[in-house]
Amino acid sequence: MRGVWIGLLLVLMALPASAQTMRIAQQFGIGYLPLFVMREKALLEEEGRTRGLSLHPEWVQLSSGAAMNDALLSGNLDIAAGGTGPSLTLWAKTRTGLKVKGVATLNAMPFWLLTNNPKIHSIRDFTDQDRIALPAVKVSGQAVTLQMAARQAFGVGQEGRLDHLTISMSHPDGMAALLSGHSPITAHFTSAPFMYREAEAPGVHVVLNSDDVLGGRHTFNLTWATSVYHDANPQAMAAFLAALERAMVFIRSSPADAAAIWLKAEKSSMPADQATAMIARPENEWTTAPHKMVAYGQFMHEIGAIPVAPERWQDIFFPELVAADGS
Repeated sequence: MRGVWIGLLLVLMALPASAQTMRIAQQFGIGYLPLFVMREKALLEEEGRTRGLSLHPEWVQLSSGAAMNDALLSGNLDIAAGGTGPSLTLWAKTRTGLKVKGVATLNAMPFWLLTNNPKIHSIRDFTDQDRIALPAVKVSGQAVTLQMAARQAFGVGQEGRLDHLTISMSHPDGMAALLSGHSPITAHFTSAPFMYREAEAPGVHVVLNSDDVLGGRHTFNLTWATSVYHDANPQAMAAFLAALERAMVFIRSSPADAAAIWLKAEKSSMPADQATAMIARPENEWTTAPHKMVAYGQFMHEIGAIPVAPERWQDIFFPELVAADGS
C-alpha cells in the first residue's frame, strides 16, 4: 500500500500547475508603468508558479476608464486599470451586486491642464469658444478634478460650469489636437508623459495642477476588479498583488531600466534619459497605497455623481491592501 501512495504522490507532483487566464487592461501613458514592468518581466507568471498556478495574462489596451468599466461589467475583463473617477463610479454602483473594489494603486501622480490659448491663465478665463480634451467627460479623474476646481473658483453649485467645454479623447489624440494648432481643442487635461511634452511646446502653458486642487499628493491610477472574480480566484489575486509590489520596487530602484521597458512597450521616440528623469521626478510616487481617494469619493457623492460616499479608503479596496499606508 505504501508503494501505491508513493506512486500516486509522484504522479501528482508531475502534474502541471493549474492553468488560468487573467485578462488585464491598461491605458496609455507612463502612469501604467508598473503594469508594463509586470508584463515585460513576466512577474505575474512567476508569482503564479510559486502558488501552484500557471497564469497566462492577456493584456488589453483601452483608451479610457469608461471603456474599462464596460469591459469589466460585460465579463470581458478581469482586472481594470484607470483613474479614480471610473473606479469610484463602479464601486458605488455595484455595492449590492458585483461589488467592484480596488486591488491596488499604481502611483500617486499629478495631472496638468494645459492650453495653447495665451488669454487663459486660470479656469476663470475659459469661454464658450474653448474646448477641453480629457479621457472621459464627467467620470475620468481629470473631469472630476476639473469639477472640484470649478467649485473652488466659482462656488458651491458651480461644479459643472465647464463641463460643456469638455470632450472625451485619448491622451495621444488630445495631445495631437492641442499641438496641431488647427483644432477646436484649446486645452488638454492630461497626465505624464503627455503633459511634460506639451508643457515644453512653444505657445503651450500650464493652467492647473491637480495636486493644488486636492491639496497634496493623490492617487492617479489604480487597478480594480469585481468581488465575484476576486473571491473565486484568491491565489491569482495574491499573485497579481505580489507581482505589482515587485514592479514598484524595480521602478524605484532601477528607473533607467524601467524607462527602457516603457519606451519599448509604447514604441516611444522619447530619449531614454528624459524618460528616466520623468520616472524619478519627485512628484511621481510609485506605490500601491491609495491617497486622497476618500476626498474624490465624497466630492463625487456631493455632486450626485455616485449614490454613496466612502468613509475610509479601506471601504474602497479589497482587504489584502488594508495594511497599506494610505491616506
